[in-house]
Amino acid sequence: MNDNAARRNFLYGLGASLGSVALSSLLQAEDNSTQSNSKSSPLAPKPPVLPAKAKNVIMLFMEGGPGHMDTFDPKPELTRLHKTESKLAAGQETGFKFFVGSPFGFRKVGNNGIEMCDQWKHLADPYVADELCNYRGCQAESLNHPEALFHMNTGSRLGGDPAVGSWVNYGLGTENQNLPGYVVMTELALPQGGPGNWSNGFLPPYYQGTRLRSEGSPILDLTPQSFKSREHQRRALDELARLNHLHLNSLGSDDQRLQARMENYELAFRMQTEVPNVVDLQQESQATLSLYGLDEPETEVFGRQCLMARRLVENGVRFVQIFSGGWDSHDYLERGHTSRIKSVDKPVAALIRDLKQRGMLEDTLVIWTGEFGRTPDNNKRGGVYSLGRGHNNQAMTMLLAGGGVKPGVVGATDELGSSAVECVHPIRDLHVTLLNLLGLDDNKLTYLHAGRYKQLSQFGGEVIKELIA
Repeated sequence: MNDNAARRNFLYGLGASLGSVALSSLLQAEDNSTQSNSKSSPLAPKPPVLPAKAKNVIMLFMEGGPGHMDTFDPKPELTRLHKTESKLAAGQETGFKFFVGSPFGFRKVGNNGIEMCDQWKHLADPYVADELCNYRGCQAESLNHPEALFHMNTGSRLGGDPAVGSWVNYGLGTENQNLPGYVVMTELALPQGGPGNWSNGFLPPYYQGTRLRSEGSPILDLTPQSFKSREHQRRALDELARLNHLHLNSLGSDDQRLQARMENYELAFRMQTEVPNVVDLQQESQATLSLYGLDEPETEVFGRQCLMARRLVENGVRFVQIFSGGWDSHDYLERGHTSRIKSVDKPVAALIRDLKQRGMLEDTLVIWTGEFGRTPDNNKRGGVYSLGRGHNNQAMTMLLAGGGVKPGVVGATDELGSSAVECVHPIRDLHVTLLNLLGLDDNKLTYLHAGRYKQLSQFGGEVIKELIA
């Protein structure tokens, strides 16, 4: 009982379980005890400092970098130049380079000027497409996947900084104290950079993302062992609380760190009750399961995660992020993007449709993005025309919907898609805009670390007003 590190080491050793969630709460409570005399939960809801248009965020991250000229930004001139020599300097490739026209056709959908390649079937429905904003003016910095992922997810290319979801929960708290405020879902393989993409960084550990496993129980230890009933657990917690109170009284002071440890066991107990109900998709109608594509092998995984995201947001989770890999098409562009688009098209359209029908889209910001865009050219390899694209940090495309975003097309790239040329903004401005939609001011949402106040944008940015309705 007197060993301050004993419980911490025990909880840390539990790995990806309720114990690790408990450890985060324990460490955060210790941090709060040194910075504030408040006994309220660090994730208690906080009022926005600005008029807010959105309350929640669902970020759909297409890891690898979708080709903007192959998804939502058509380039007829590039098609005309297909397989002719390119002298462009952008990208990482060397040697003989040639232009690569998109293997897909394009058409306008809906009433807001949105253009999509012909592989998008469900997202092209006007009921969904009319909610979309296609932003074409964002520019990244790094051409390296891990650095670019870190940059888009944390505001820093170096890694180790808090993720966007951590900053949002730090600024606003969450609406359900029985669930994590920031949830991440991935495929079996983690994105490059791993958990650094949803780290709490220098923020207190309570704000880190909680990853739900892609197979089996989303969080280990959600279900008690068969020989333990809820009543048994309740009695055990009550006895543990009694012993802790005896220890607290022996200290002769109001030890908030010990109190936080005691409260943390209660959090894990509540999660065992609430999380299974939230992740139980069998409560949904068959029509809803089919809407998200859970009855089709190509869309089942991402569809399940999108439906889970809607249920999490519906139950008060502030920030949900889903990663979809396989978008890094240096070769076999047509085959790769056809497969990837098919895997996410129906689920993404279903998510927007479902949120809209439930009246949730107006205050839920949905973002579809990768870490950077692609080059309009590629390099010959062994004398063979490799029909793919390199990395491009000067042009990319993303979709936004709901949460106070203005539908339509914003920004533009040049006629080949090599660089953004209209409404050009760096990633930090996108982050500042996201916070603004949630009622947060990037210049005021700061945390004292290593002797200075730090913020998501690193050193400030501006709101992209063209994106806001």
